[in-house]
Amino acid sequence: MTSIPQWADPGVPEADLDPQGLNRRSLLRRAGLFGAGLFGAGFAAASVAGPAAPAAASDKQLDQYVYLVGDHHVHTQYSHDAKYTVSQAAGRGAQFGLDWMVCTEHSNVGHEDFGAVLERADILKARAENPRTLIFQGLEWYIPGAEHATVFTAPGEAEAEVLRQFEKLYDGKLLPSSDESLAVAALKWLAASGKDALVLANHPSRLGIDAPHELRAWRDAAPGIMIGMEGAPGAQGAAIPGLRGAASIRGEYENKPSAQSYAGYPADAYVTHGGFDWMTATVGGMWDSLLAEGKLFSITSNSDNHRTVFDTLRNGDFPAGSTFDSTGRIPDPIETHTAQAGSDFWPGQFSRTHVGVTRYGYAEVMAGLRAGRVWVDHGQLVDGVDVRLTSAHGRSATLGGRISARRGERLTLTVTVTSASRPNFHGLLPRLAHLDVIRGAVRGPSAADSFLAPDTRVVESFDTSRRSGTYTLKFPLVASSSSYLRLRGSDGRRGGPGLLGRSIDPHGPVPHTPGDGDPWLDTWLYTNPIFIDVR
Repeated sequence: MTSIPQWADPGVPEADLDPQGLNRRSLLRRAGLFGAGLFGAGFAAASVAGPAAPAAASDKQLDQYVYLVGDHHVHTQYSHDAKYTVSQAAGRGAQFGLDWMVCTEHSNVGHEDFGAVLERADILKARAENPRTLIFQGLEWYIPGAEHATVFTAPGEAEAEVLRQFEKLYDGKLLPSSDESLAVAALKWLAASGKDALVLANHPSRLGIDAPHELRAWRDAAPGIMIGMEGAPGAQGAAIPGLRGAASIRGEYENKPSAQSYAGYPADAYVTHGGFDWMTATVGGMWDSLLAEGKLFSITSNSDNHRTVFDTLRNGDFPAGSTFDSTGRIPDPIETHTAQAGSDFWPGQFSRTHVGVTRYGYAEVMAGLRAGRVWVDHGQLVDGVDVRLTSAHGRSATLGGRISARRGERLTLTVTVTSASRPNFHGLLPRLAHLDVIRGAVRGPSAADSFLAPDTRVVESFDTSRRSGTYTLKFPLVASSSSYLRLRGSDGRRGGPGLLGRSIDPHGPVPHTPGDGDPWLDTWLYTNPIFIDVR
């Protein structure tokens, strides 16, 4: 399938684009990658630039960030439990407006022996077919002693080989031991490899086996590589009424504590809240306890696409005597014209991770992720969110950044929202009902297994239900002590007091009734934090 997003298609007039599309088209035009340059050599040169280290942004740069939409968790026929070809996944991602995506295949003998190398050839083909989608090759790592994680590197001749080496040395599915120390060793190996690599923990609460001390150990072992976690898992279509049964939960969070689970987690940790993982959805919870140490730890949202809801393709048939372990791939899918089982949306169809960049390219996306210039949403809830914190003396910071202030100094948080300008991929015109400002104190190192941040709470809630177009919200504050600010918003259809009480979070996300969790009717957005360092 050959497809490019509307904003990248010279045949689509600018009048037909939403504001985010206009910004992205402007970015391409500045890079010389629009119009006549669509299939030109300039694209390859800009896209496969070398590693880009994050740098402190100047105030001028803050005005130049364009947020590219991506998905770092996509499976193809090179995963033993998935279905689609790389070209099908990439083509659908392009159809639904993705700028970048990561193919993350499950580890196993077939993948390590054959699949990673075979997939790289298909990724090169998909890159040529979809010239406006930056397609990374990655791995879904079985973390020794814990859950899964996305691992990916910058494109290059060795991209598949680096993944194979990492998988062979440190993947929990291939190793005889599940010793937690192997996960730390793996991240240190990546850091020492010299490769531009990123790691994000996937569906961290699904089984309850990512203990707080493990998350901290991973983060601290390789801070520039282990950069965060999925704020919301994939499989968001799992609880569409009538699809999978009366016990189904968004994200396929349908588990109970096991002997391997961290004993301190409450029952609430094992289900999603507004489609988001408990660690992110709890104001004053696990994510906040990490941020309260003053260290950036990003969140993302993605499809985890294996099998798309209502899709009519089935897995292809293995030739006699062949298995996944002997081939490293599932045969190409076959059309049935009948809806098949599935829990997922196509990449970009429902879940989006937005990353702020100043240029279009692989290195730039990785640098934006590493710097934490990230916000996420479901159901195309808004077209754009611009967030900046400014001081009276002209200093500024945006998502993932830091601002230094004197005690007692006045600051202003300015949020510019661009409302959804067209129906989403479900045919609904989304409307942001409220936008919440969440503030937490930075207290320094926490106990290894702490998952609470008692000083974090919602400090302002803007009613945006009657707002449309592009509008600006301002929140004044005083730099009384070191802290951080982050934002959260929703369509207002489902909510209630947060998990730690109304005084902490008056209208947060809540679990849906099992089997009745239409994701399009309960959508949220979250931003990464901005830190305030008080001196």
